[in-house]
Amino acid sequence: MHLGAGMFVAADVHYLASGGARAAASAAADAAFSCLTAERVALVAHVEPYQPGQFWRRELPPLRSALDGLDQMALLIIDGYADLDPDGRPGLGARACAEFGVPVIGVAKSAFRTATHAIAVRRGTSARPLYVTAAGMPRADAADLVRHMAGPHRIPDALRRADTLARHGLPLQ
Repeated sequence: MHLGAGMFVAADVHYLASGGARAAASAAADAAFSCLTAERVALVAHVEPYQPGQFWRRELPPLRSALDGLDQMALLIIDGYADLDPDGRPGLGARACAEFGVPVIGVAKSAFRTATHAIAVRRGTSARPLYVTAAGMPRADAADLVRHMAGPHRIPDALRRADTLARHGLPLQ
């Protein structure tokens, strides 16, 4: 699958003890994220409480803050699910796809009971798979991209970096 020219972005959100959230994004010029070219961090003072099956209500506003102004985005990779079941019940990734107008790959670290359609991807030497779903592109293509993303470990480097930024802040200067 050919993705358009632009920025490839991996993003994550961390919830703060204060009740707010810190969202972060790492970007590259290629879908393998072979060289990160930009980072950003955004703080959000208030987030919605967690509601089962409605995770996107909590996660999308902080992502919106971190991604605001990234007009050249060609692909977004999130920590989570794009859709929640084989019938296409929208999850965070599907909502982000609609919001930002780009394909979204959901990369989850744990299995979700109804997401039986997710493709298990093993990376590095880990026996534990990642669970890949997608919105705006075929799942098999998304799984192939995740399989080939930079980094020797289970979690691709770009997602690991977005997680670190979301937890601790401090993007590179």
